[in-house]
Amino acid sequence: MSLVNDPASVDSTFRRIADIVHELYSRDVDSDTVIAELAEHAAVEVPGALYAGVTVTRNAKHIDTPAATHHWPILLDEIQQRHREGPCLTAAWEEKTVHVADLTRDERFPLYARDVLAQTPIRTIMAFQLFIAGETMGALNVYAETPNAFGPESREIGLIFAAHSSVAWNAARRDEQFKRALASRDAIGQAKGILMERYGVDAVQAFALLRKLSQDANTPLVRVASDLIEGTLPARQDG
Repeated sequence: MSLVNDPASVDSTFRRIADIVHELYSRDVDSDTVIAELAEHAAVEVPGALYAGVTVTRNAKHIDTPAATHHWPILLDEIQQRHREGPCLTAAWEEKTVHVADLTRDERFPLYARDVLAQTPIRTIMAFQLFIAGETMGALNVYAETPNAFGPESREIGLIFAAHSSVAWNAARRDEQFKRALASRDAIGQAKGILMERYGVDAVQAFALLRKLSQDANTPLVRVASDLIEGTLPARQDG
């Protein structure tokens, strides 16, 4: 993609990003697909970017890479976890944007820089904080193999892309949680119906029996309900 040099082009890029996110969300795809495709688009839309990836962490100690356009972003996250330092972690937890213009000269992440320079061709990184629901923190990251690859337009467009990505990913994850909750409720309801019909008990008693089966088996309630529906769990235990 050519560099964006005028306000009209920037506005056009912003509209294209909004259209990308809207089209992706309107397809009703799962959250893994949403974040993977957003990373692919980030590598194209952010001026100067060659690769893109998403870093996710709950406690700054364990890092996941749910999306990457190349194996370099995955390796860079492994290096961040090894040393518990790096621009993507910092963006996720402390700052909105972190820009490493030239990794050979940047002194903020010495252990990270040492390993990245030794193991990858990456020389420039820009990381944008992602706002993720819950306790999870994250960053959308773009990478280049030449120093000083990112300019003001890269930062501006990256910030907009990260904001849209946060909204789209959170929406997809909420939809999945809602669908799982509905499936769990339906399974429990069916299991209660089986117990009510089989033993002539009411709904409260059926749920109490279902909960006892769960406790005795040390198994989540919805799993016990599913097993009961499928006929792989006895409806009542002796004693």
